Amino acid sequence: MRLVGSTYLGPVDDAELVRAAQSGDVAALGLLLARHRPGMTAVAISVLGYGPDAEDAVQEAATVALARIGDVRDPEAIGPWLRQIVRNACRMQLRARQPLPLDEHLHAVPPSAEPDPAQLLEQHASRDWVWHALERLSPPLRLVVMLRHFSGVTAYQDIAATCGVPVGTVRSRLSEARSKLCASLLATADDAYGDVSALASVRRRQVEDVLVAAQRGDLPDVLAASWSPEAEFVFSGGLHLKGFDAFVKGMDHDIDLGVRGRITNVVASHDLTVAEIDLINPAHDPYHCPPAVVWVQQLSDGLVQSCRFFHASRAGQAHAISA
Repeated sequence: MRLVGSTYLGPVDDAELVRAAQSGDVAALGLLLARHRPGMTAVAISVLGYGPDAEDAVQEAATVALARIGDVRDPEAIGPWLRQIVRNACRMQLRARQPLPLDEHLHAVPPSAEPDPAQLLEQHASRDWVWHALERLSPPLRLVVMLRHFSGVTAYQDIAATCGVPVGTVRSRLSEARSKLCASLLATADDAYGDVSALASVRRRQVEDVLVAAQRGDLPDVLAASWSPEAEFVFSGGLHLKGFDAFVKGMDHDIDLGVRGRITNVVASHDLTVAEIDLINPAHDPYHCPPAVVWVQQLSDGLVQSCRFFHASRAGQAHAISA
């Protein structure tokens, strides 16, 4: 095997390509995906039938493979490994068609055959490369990918509710995002990139500061430091408010009743933060709040410009935050 530029000359087997890809050779990774795409597509069609669902599953599997190539222990078995990822992506699509409540997704244990993408990225140096590629997507495309792959909001109908768009729009955005993400990953392989873990840690602290400040009673001061004074708040059900007053009033009301929040997950890009928070109700009023809430924040110049709230519901329907 010989590499000239980004092209391999001479015969090259899968095992050689896997080892090269694990060493950071983007050309080898691209060749592996191209070589096995027909088999991956055949698996998707056998499970989902011919059509856009099968193509979505193949694209999703390719995205996962880009991040997980370092997990391959048997380079000779890369074909079965890729096809298994496709099967898992197909199963996720089939599950997403079921009208399950959001809280089941938030608290379910991920299937052992498909580890959590966020955890996998934390385990490999490639995580910053992947997030750098994500940053090149437009905010609407980036948000659906962050929700689908890095949060507990995985079902299409829940992503649609969180983003405030139809389910069909979620599907088209995911398809476009996966296609662009694969191209962006290859284009940015040699670029310098920042530490996404550090960014997520900063955003997590900011969310924690808000929760702690609500308990202390100085929430307006903390919001003023990292939120725009004209910030827009979008609640489940479509209620739009501008400014801190209604949000502060609702948080104060819940805190006075004994409600507490516990952060379970935060993912972030330069202008988006997705924070998942368990809501712990007081013993005397165990059903005051839904079991969990997702905050989707949009930022500009380091300040939160808007925050959309989506609550998990025991009854399978979203509830608005107390106001």
